[in-house]
Amino acid sequence: MAQDHNDAFVEFDRVQKSYDGESLVVKDLNLKIGKGEFLTMLGPSGSGKTTCLMMLAGFETATQGDIRLDGRPINSVPPHKRGIGMVFQNYALFPHMTVGENLSFPLEVRGMGKSERESKIKRALDMVQMGEFANRRPSQLSGGQQQRIALARALVFDPELVLMDEPLGALDKQLREHMQFEIKHLHESLGITVVYVTHDQGEALTMSDRIAVFNDGRIQQLAPPATLYESPDNSFVAQFIGENNKLPGTVEAIEGETAQVRLDSGEVIRATAVNVTAKGQKTLISIRPERVEYREELLPPGAQTLEAEVLEFIYMGDIFRTRLKVAGSDEFIIKSRNTQGQTQLTPGQKIKIGWAPQDARALDAQ
Repeated sequence: MAQDHNDAFVEFDRVQKSYDGESLVVKDLNLKIGKGEFLTMLGPSGSGKTTCLMMLAGFETATQGDIRLDGRPINSVPPHKRGIGMVFQNYALFPHMTVGENLSFPLEVRGMGKSERESKIKRALDMVQMGEFANRRPSQLSGGQQQRIALARALVFDPELVLMDEPLGALDKQLREHMQFEIKHLHESLGITVVYVTHDQGEALTMSDRIAVFNDGRIQQLAPPATLYESPDNSFVAQFIGENNKLPGTVEAIEGETAQVRLDSGEVIRATAVNVTAKGQKTLISIRPERVEYREELLPPGAQTLEAEVLEFIYMGDIFRTRLKVAGSDEFIIKSRNTQGQTQLTPGQKIKIGWAPQDARALDAQ
């Protein structure tokens, strides 16, 4: 179990990074990661997440601020002396070496004797279910097998911290999903600290204890997966994490935690006021597709309702995905489970949709 993240094992303290001396790729980053935690840095390309990982690994130097590992400043410690395991998207295995020699290399660098090396290599390969492959070369392995070997090499010297940079990006969907659970289970069984970088929000939600959502060099929100998904702090996080409906409007009143909003199409609805504070403020109402109901008998008490027209109905096996015209938007999506006897909607059909007011969030208008 991860220790409390306030008792930091990894700490970024007011860290900045600039490549040209002017524009900042990372802006005043403050981040504490607990021992044994699986923290994912998630964000679009250019958001600063990979730069943060490279500074922690020692391949990039912070322009300003301190990075500490277990309380020790490591800004001036070279990468090979930080004791950190690394897993890259392109595996970075030595092609001229066998699998066993690839795993032996980081142990030899640390001056480990032959018998100890052999037992550690065997244990690491067994850990990733690759015990029979020690004498193969990387070119004789599939992509998934190579990624397992790269993972074993990062773990073979028992590091307390492992960094992973888009490690599953080159794999096909099915193998990628399988490896997500393998890495998650390895993390749980070994108790190591993992800092993981990805732009795949599904991957982040599946694997992480906490997720730091990056955009424009800053953390937009840092929270456990369920909090990020259910309670995004701003419009960027709401749009980046999962699918999301958005309806533009203007705040008419705020009473406690509830905002009364007039949509641009004229309807007045209620929503949880998240980061809107004043009457007249522009807002985007955010509603998750699975929170919207079209069957009258299943509408929650006090439901907020709007008229809708069915534009497209897509059968996806376990769910139905329906695109609607709602409040002037042609891109309003609802998702409903494929349950026995459920009515299928048809294009052109006029329906009433509804949701619990607390499931709509009044966010900044970006």
